Amino acid sequence: MKENYKNYVSTMRKIADIGHAIALLSWDKEVNMPVKGAPFRTQQVATLMGISHEMFLDPSFVNNLKTLEKNKKSLKFKERKNVEITIKHQNRSNKLSTDFVIRQSKAVSEGYHAWLKAREAKDYNIFKESFRTLIELKKEECELVGYKDHPYEALMDQFEPGAKVKDLDILFTDVKKQLVRFTKKIGTHKQVDDSFLKKKFPHQKQWDFGLDILKRIGYDFEAGRQDISPHPFTTNFAPTDVRVTTRVDERNFGSMTWSCIHEGGHALYEQGLPVSEYGLPSGKAVSLGIHESQSRLWENNVGRSLPFWEANIDLVKKYFKTNLKGVGAEKFFKAINKVHPSLIRVESDELYYHFHILIRYEIEKGLIDGTYSVDHLNEVWNAKYKEYLGVTVPNDLKGILQDIHWAYGSIGYFPTYSLGSFYAAQFYAKAKKDIKGLEKQIASGDNSQLLAWLREKVHKHGSTYTAAQLCKKITGEELNFKYFMSYAGTKYKSIYNM
Repeated sequence: MKENYKNYVSTMRKIADIGHAIALLSWDKEVNMPVKGAPFRTQQVATLMGISHEMFLDPSFVNNLKTLEKNKKSLKFKERKNVEITIKHQNRSNKLSTDFVIRQSKAVSEGYHAWLKAREAKDYNIFKESFRTLIELKKEECELVGYKDHPYEALMDQFEPGAKVKDLDILFTDVKKQLVRFTKKIGTHKQVDDSFLKKKFPHQKQWDFGLDILKRIGYDFEAGRQDISPHPFTTNFAPTDVRVTTRVDERNFGSMTWSCIHEGGHALYEQGLPVSEYGLPSGKAVSLGIHESQSRLWENNVGRSLPFWEANIDLVKKYFKTNLKGVGAEKFFKAINKVHPSLIRVESDELYYHFHILIRYEIEKGLIDGTYSVDHLNEVWNAKYKEYLGVTVPNDLKGILQDIHWAYGSIGYFPTYSLGSFYAAQFYAKAKKDIKGLEKQIASGDNSQLLAWLREKVHKHGSTYTAAQLCKKITGEELNFKYFMSYAGTKYKSIYNM
């Protein structure tokens, strides 16, 4: 079996090479590519997608996997898990023809460029027909791969394996009940002052500050870089090449800062995956819920904490001395944690954020089961924002066009953001128990022990364990929403003197 497994690894790494070549073309598309390059870039990506799909389903590779599965008792634990996970992915891929994969790839590329044009014009109608094509392809995909209870589960499984609509419905019902009550209670107290964060923060100074913050949380610039893109994202080509992007708004200090820390958290996970497992499930993140737990932990549990800004207040004031004159760590901490409804998901506070996810979850599920159509979907979006957040959407750019996910065909992705926050709160609670004086370390500017803990508990395992198994392995129990509410209660009762 050693030779069979060796051949398996070799093929998986070749497929990974193609996948990362696609990722590099996609990164370039968002960061560097000239406008006229779009048509051929669409063709190039589609061609590589087709080659990768064919390699993954090549009969000799399929037969080799079957042989390994029949003799799995002779494999080591990690090897056996790699084979099991690959067969599961292969079974799904086998249900999608090369023609379908290419059609979907082209639709995504065309959808992305239509989305960019729609954003520029602030007009959803420019994106609508491309989005209609994407949704029809996603419905087709659900039927091709199959599902048990709800078609949306076929799409969620790509991002959060095993996720069920019935479980998420219960979770978001709890979110509505508990977070609505809590945010309303906060709203009865005196609002914190964040006016100094709305002054002009020069583009270059924000950029330089963001680079420093990434370094301070442990991001390795010898294994990555940061660039500008319309929507912040993280991409990786290997643990030794993990790239992040951000965007800068000179009138909104938080836009760049939180995207840097959030994407930095994703990147730390990718940089921490075992190099020896490149191309294999054991060298890949287990789920997007766990991936989001890493970005949310750094962004919120650490990056929005008082200890973090006790360590970094002098750094931020070095760059923005005039704007932050007379602002100490505690005042800064309260300002960056102001709780109020907002239009933009990525700029939301960490409590109302889950209402943004709830809206997207309900719309996506409805698009797939036929409750909603793409026609007038911007009106549905606007109505839900009025209902859940009490805000009026002024235009499509600040409404339905704000996220890149639908342009990429990533339907089923959004629920993982909320799952990530809840995992993060539970993991961070455990880290505080395991690492003596953790918050004192953070206040001194030392984040190394927390990163080392995450490397050991989360990163090194890749996909060897499911998200649920990993959570139980780390914390001793399944995902429990109480940790998020406990964290939020302690933090915001202090900020708002509740």
